[in-house]
Amino acid sequence: MFHIGCHLSPSAGWLAMGQTAKSINASTFQFFTRNPRGSKAKAIDPDDAAALVAFLQENRFGAVVAHAPYTINPCSKDERTREFALQTMADDLLRMEHLPGNYYNFHPGSHTGLGTEAGIALIAQTLNTILQPQQRTVVLLETMAGKGTEVGGRFEELRAILDRVELLGHMGVCLDTCHVSDAGYDIVNDLDGVLTEFDRIIGLDKLKAIHINDSLNPLGAKKDRHAKIGEGFLGVEAFQRIINHPALKDLPFVLETPNELDGYAREIELLRQLREA
Repeated sequence: MFHIGCHLSPSAGWLAMGQTAKSINASTFQFFTRNPRGSKAKAIDPDDAAALVAFLQENRFGAVVAHAPYTINPCSKDERTREFALQTMADDLLRMEHLPGNYYNFHPGSHTGLGTEAGIALIAQTLNTILQPQQRTVVLLETMAGKGTEVGGRFEELRAILDRVELLGHMGVCLDTCHVSDAGYDIVNDLDGVLTEFDRIIGLDKLKAIHINDSLNPLGAKKDRHAKIGEGFLGVEAFQRIINHPALKDLPFVLETPNELDGYAREIELLRQLREA
């Protein structure tokens, strides 16, 4: 089944997100666990969470993706920043137990001058602290564009993090189409080659979700500026190949394009048509 959705706000409640997603013909969605630019997290209503779980099952939704706030950086040179990331992520994983069997995605972070190897070690250290054997959420490392001191712009860097994680069964990867293109992976002209490289380095079994975004910048720009589907350098034909690719087609696809709800509805309809073509 083709599971496509978009990023939604949890402000009206968890069940409301599911209902909103269904209203635009989505069968998955993504949401921030808390203020994306801050630290505040709204208290969870257990009844609301249980209602969402039932709604997702009744409507045959695919796995949904919770996204950590942008403010966390587990590999910063600043110890307080790292501690904030650890506490936030640990709390988020506790909250995600109300929505078991889904994904928690985060940006690996920027090493801010410490160096890539040190950054990788710090990210893994945070994961080894927060991951628990009994948890029912898979934590996803997001592929990054490689701007500045970002960690995760190369598949090898994500592999190096995973190699240091003790509870590897609780880990996966979310591939962002804008990010990987900006990082230099040619998914427009050589999708098979990129996925072969991903499989060799990380393993396609670890690929759990796709952020499906066009890019305002050309291949290798390392800029990370998302565009609407078909309005960037990737183009509609590339997305048709991506959503129909045998290695990807059963994963949840999440739009993070610069849209309001009506724009997301149009993109979801476009992608559903491309899937059926």
